[in-house]
Amino acid sequence: MRILRNFSLKNHNTFGIDAKADRFVSVKSIKELQSILRNNYSSELFILGGGSNMLLTGDIHKTVVHIGLKGKEVLQQTEEEVIIEAAAGENWHDLVLWTLEQGFGGLENLSLIPGNVGTAPIQNIGAYGVELKDHFASCKAMNVQTLQEKEFSLTECDFGYRNSVFKNQLKGQYIITSVKFRLSRKDHKLRIDYGAIRSELESEGISTPTIKDVSNAVIKIRQTKLPDPKELGNSGSFFKNPVIPKQQFDRIVEKHPEIPSYPVSETEVKIPAGWLIDQAGLKGYREGDAGIHQRQALVLVNHGNATGKEILHLSRKIQQEIKEKFGIELEAEVNII
Repeated sequence: MRILRNFSLKNHNTFGIDAKADRFVSVKSIKELQSILRNNYSSELFILGGGSNMLLTGDIHKTVVHIGLKGKEVLQQTEEEVIIEAAAGENWHDLVLWTLEQGFGGLENLSLIPGNVGTAPIQNIGAYGVELKDHFASCKAMNVQTLQEKEFSLTECDFGYRNSVFKNQLKGQYIITSVKFRLSRKDHKLRIDYGAIRSELESEGISTPTIKDVSNAVIKIRQTKLPDPKELGNSGSFFKNPVIPKQQFDRIVEKHPEIPSYPVSETEVKIPAGWLIDQAGLKGYREGDAGIHQRQALVLVNHGNATGKEILHLSRKIQQEIKEKFGIELEAEVNII
């Protein structure tokens, strides 16, 4: 375990921002994590996972602790379901593919989401009608002060839309070390009515899809819409899809009858943020190397050498435009650092 000085984080964030860390260390075991926490208890730490849900707007003048914990296993299973556990440093998409190889269903709609397992519960990742909480059993997390691990149940995590207790009451107090999932072994409940999954399956001539078929459809859809961070820096969806009161939605429909929506409750409606940005004429818009993706308006991109501050400035321009045109305030899904 080596502590590196003045370390570039360009390869540790999917935006490809060339920010520097005063100190950087990657931990590979629980003991190493406890050691670095114990020896740095008096200094501020920055915990880094896959770097997929953050925008670095400057250098990090702290000790950056990269969570490199690896491992996944089947803990218990019945004829109908299985409980698996994956370490925080496992790549999320690789985990999804592994579950499919084992014939375990539940995570197929979450294919190709960037990032690592440990950060997935923090914002309750979701896509195509499925959220992490739908198949979450529990997670282990280390208290940064006591260095003791605690297991958090589904209820204790207090999951919401792109939200959890780890983003609120317990922010900065715990580091997730592993996550347990409850998955199906047979009679999989497929979710294919959200987005273009069903039409993609039909175009492939698949009428009775398997969990692998659904995953392949999601991967294909995401690849047509979302740029590969290895080729074009991005952090996936930059903004949350706003949830607004139905009364406000009804007023907007009068001016924009074609607006897509998804009911959240009897009184609230969810609007696709990408559609709002597209309607504002911003899809493909660019300021220097900071831009909005030409195929998916919800994705902000780094065309080469954009700084985090330049991308942040662009995001604020988008928020202002949407507020003026629709009266809707967009909230960043990405963590601004």
